[in-house]
Amino acid sequence: MKFAASCSIHQDKRMQPCTEWAPISLQERTNAGYGVKIIAFWGNLAARAGIIIFWIFALSILIAPRAVYAAKIWQAAAGAQSSDEGIQALAFLPNELWIHTGDSITWTFPTPEIHTVTFLRQDTTPEQLRPPRPGAGGGCSPPPGGTTPDKSSFDGSTCLTSPELIDAQTYTVKFPTPGNFKLVCLVHNNMTGAVHVLDTSKSLPHNQAFYDKQARKRQAELLSAGADLEDQAMATEQNDQGEDQQGSEMKQGPKDAVTVGIGEIVATGGGSDTVSVMRFLQGSIHVRVGDTVEWTNLDPVTPHTVTFGTEPANPVPPSPVPPSPPPVVTVDSDGALHATLASSSGSVHSGFLQAAFQDQTGLAQTPLGVTRFRVTFTGPGTDYICALHDDLGMRGRVIVHR
Repeated sequence: MKFAASCSIHQDKRMQPCTEWAPISLQERTNAGYGVKIIAFWGNLAARAGIIIFWIFALSILIAPRAVYAAKIWQAAAGAQSSDEGIQALAFLPNELWIHTGDSITWTFPTPEIHTVTFLRQDTTPEQLRPPRPGAGGGCSPPPGGTTPDKSSFDGSTCLTSPELIDAQTYTVKFPTPGNFKLVCLVHNNMTGAVHVLDTSKSLPHNQAFYDKQARKRQAELLSAGADLEDQAMATEQNDQGEDQQGSEMKQGPKDAVTVGIGEIVATGGGSDTVSVMRFLQGSIHVRVGDTVEWTNLDPVTPHTVTFGTEPANPVPPSPVPPSPPPVVTVDSDGALHATLASSSGSVHSGFLQAAFQDQTGLAQTPLGVTRFRVTFTGPGTDYICALHDDLGMRGRVIVHR
């Protein structure tokens, strides 16, 4: 049997186009190994097709558009308070967050007590000096008192700070580069936190729901601690008065005691929080003509004043308005300040009552702070305020009996 319409064997070997067609027998084909060549050709073609398909598939994966990371805005708070505003949690809630590069954090300021969100330059030698708060001519300079626009980016190389914000105002910071950054409030020395910015290839340890729960828990703990401190201060003053009345050996003369706020600092893994009771304890006190009342600030960091009559101008840290000048206010032998008030229309100002700042190795020792103020009443009593926190309800009254 003959097969026509087939290229000659020699033409096929040379891989030349068919120019002549000649009939050829099956035996000739077989003898020439042509059938084997056909099988080999299609076998090789199948293998080659498989390889091509594989590389097409691999290439499609490489060139396919990758999922773009969607930057996230995380939520946090700066400060919290009790319902009567008398207990202030001076804390970032939470005070430690892990986020991805490109993410932002929005802090809400829920209280009338001012705070800032501030990131000083990081990892510099020497470290950036902590400036005063923006309202006292500090902040990030230039200019003096300078603040950074909302939604700015921070990468550690520059200073960034919000204005002093209150009453549900917000401030957002974007973090474009990885790093571990310290967060501070320029108003409150022991209100700090940390932001850990990770590359998007790394997983985050917590989600927003975790941070919300942690913030609520921390807020409840701080406000509860403040209530305990308030009870402690009241019990202490009641005991002191009882000892005076009983003529104990601790009696130091005719005086009554008032606590000018009380607080404590609590550390966390990310920084430190402060809880402060912004109240005079006792709020109203009865004394007799000639008695001396002593006010003591038991807060480790928060300053307060005892101010009768005219409020001093612009009482802002870190440059506190000094006490009323002598002879209105003098210094007792134990360092406490002392004034005499003869009329309900008189004015006297304690200046800032504040504990000494914590000593730091390599820096000069800080002097003792002025934490006590005494007033001897030779006439009718009157109302008084803390010039720093009267807007939170920190007001008192001395009632003088003849």
